[in-house]
Amino acid sequence: KFNVANGGPAPEPVTDAVYERTRTLREYRIAVGTPDVDLSAPGARVLSAGGYSMAVEVLDTTADYAQLAQACFDLPAIGALVKRADFRMVIDAMHGAAGPYLLAVLGALVGCPEDSLVNCTPLPDFGGVHPDPNLTYAPELVRALGLTRDGTPADDADAPRERPLPAFGAACDGDGDRNMILGERFFVTPSDSLAVIAAHAHLLPQFERQGGLRAVARSMPTGGAVDRVAAALGIPCFETPSGWKFFGNLMDAHLRVGSSVRYSPLLCGEESFGTGSDHVREKDGVWAILAWLSILAAHNRGVAEGSLVTVAQIVSSHWATYGRNFYTRHDYEEVSAEQGAALVSRLQAMASGAAPVPTDRPLAPGAPLLESVDEFEYTDPTDGSVSRNQGIRCLFHGGARAVFRLSGTGSVGATVRLYVEKFVPPPSGAPPPPPPVGTPPLREASAELLEPTQRALAPVVQAALAL
Repeated sequence: KFNVANGGPAPEPVTDAVYERTRTLREYRIAVGTPDVDLSAPGARVLSAGGYSMAVEVLDTTADYAQLAQACFDLPAIGALVKRADFRMVIDAMHGAAGPYLLAVLGALVGCPEDSLVNCTPLPDFGGVHPDPNLTYAPELVRALGLTRDGTPADDADAPRERPLPAFGAACDGDGDRNMILGERFFVTPSDSLAVIAAHAHLLPQFERQGGLRAVARSMPTGGAVDRVAAALGIPCFETPSGWKFFGNLMDAHLRVGSSVRYSPLLCGEESFGTGSDHVREKDGVWAILAWLSILAAHNRGVAEGSLVTVAQIVSSHWATYGRNFYTRHDYEEVSAEQGAALVSRLQAMASGAAPVPTDRPLAPGAPLLESVDEFEYTDPTDGSVSRNQGIRCLFHGGARAVFRLSGTGSVGATVRLYVEKFVPPPSGAPPPPPPVGTPPLREASAELLEPTQRALAPVVQAALAL
């Protein structure tokens, strides 16, 4: 992985050039006998061996990040939220890189209670757990918020307990760039999280001081909830391949020679629990957590103790305003390479027109009719580069879709990823109003919008598997 001058991942023209150079390399040399670099001590060092030398500089970036956070967010407002008697939170750094940043911002600057920031000491083995912020690999946090590993409320969530369940929970992964957001007995999907932040961007100082949010972007497999918000705001929404380098190109479009477009400040995200903006050129789990705490703080400003506006209420109100994109992902692991290739070939034949697409009948009971099959291709609007073979999309009537992607062919075979989405409009069908200057009013979601995800998506999942 190579990061370029803007701090983000190298874009495809650079990686293509690197690849071409590798075709001409005949040897490389390894320096031996150089002393170890003390990574705990900031400063510059020069390593020498065999007549060659290399400079290594160790940086402590937590102070820089804490300063940046003060410019991006209203930290005193978050401080007022965490001091409420009816608000308690648990944020799990999973013994990864996010820990020192959370302590510097939420601990030192905001004044959060010590027991609200857990596993904040980075460990080489992450404390023996897999540092992935999702429902499977953060079981203690998930249980603490009254949820099961599929994101539904636990059977004992209403049982009497010494302390009430936390109102807010979050986790970051090993390198701190991904995040999971939870409310009391409520799981926020990454797609919904991105959309809710976009709808509340006018409340965040980072966007306000730059004249407001200019554009949003999401990876193609990510649910399209943010598309609805962008349409209401009248700003561009980009659908890109997976990979933060595509977002970085959009953020820096105005820096290109001769460019007349500007998409920053831009908000972007991926379904794999990555969220971020143009404050850095990578996804940022700590930033996403601070954004959610800012949203909660804005909704609860002036609200009486005991009447806390919750994460579930904010998301449900969002669905009542913009509609809901029901969304799920299934990973089929250890598929043989031959089976994976056969699946992709079959779908590619439909996408290219070499095989018929069954559009004349439902593929499963209760499923919408299939309209088309295509293979996603992206032309970068900033440099004209084209990314092909980015996943096969099966598009159904009414806006539902299923996406198939084949990932890896290692020693245990391939993984087929299936992403399924279905849109349910708000009851009135009317377009949402523009966001107000202050806190958006809460709206009541209908029973259809509150339907469990598994039940709402089952027909589309079955249709995708039948295909």
